[in-house]
Amino acid sequence: MEIKFWLNGKKIQAEIQADTLLLDLLREKECYSVKRGCETANCGLCTVLLEEKPILSCSTLAARVEEKHVVTLEGLQEKAEELGSFLAGEGAEQCGFCNPGFMMNIFAMEKELTDPTEEEINEYLAGNLCRCSGFMGQTRSILKYLEYKKTQREGDGQ
Repeated sequence: MEIKFWLNGKKIQAEIQADTLLLDLLREKECYSVKRGCETANCGLCTVLLEEKPILSCSTLAARVEEKHVVTLEGLQEKAEELGSFLAGEGAEQCGFCNPGFMMNIFAMEKELTDPTEEEINEYLAGNLCRCSGFMGQTRSILKYLEYKKTQREGDGQ
């Protein structure tokens, strides 16, 4: 079957099988930030944005994105570099394998929650697993990143 959708702002078409997973299609389209982790929808490594909402691409059929917008970390490079500097500054990047899915959830959370508390952040990101850390560095980096973004918005008069 043929599907058409927007990938990182570009309209594309793809020939897929009815059982093709979105994760496999995205990797076929050279979106290598989308990682295969647990394959049971428990780790968050395969998180992408579908219509600006985070979804797990390992448990989403590619056919579901017909005429919809999908964003991977490849489509958010500037934001990823900005957030990445905060993660690195707190020593939270470790091996980096979980970072793409983690970042996609942070970007979704940033749009959904206004001035979240540490508890709200931890709750929002509960589905992201990292085998390298205890999430303290990630939490510190997110709080600093969100404060930085808030200061930027206030400076722009928003």
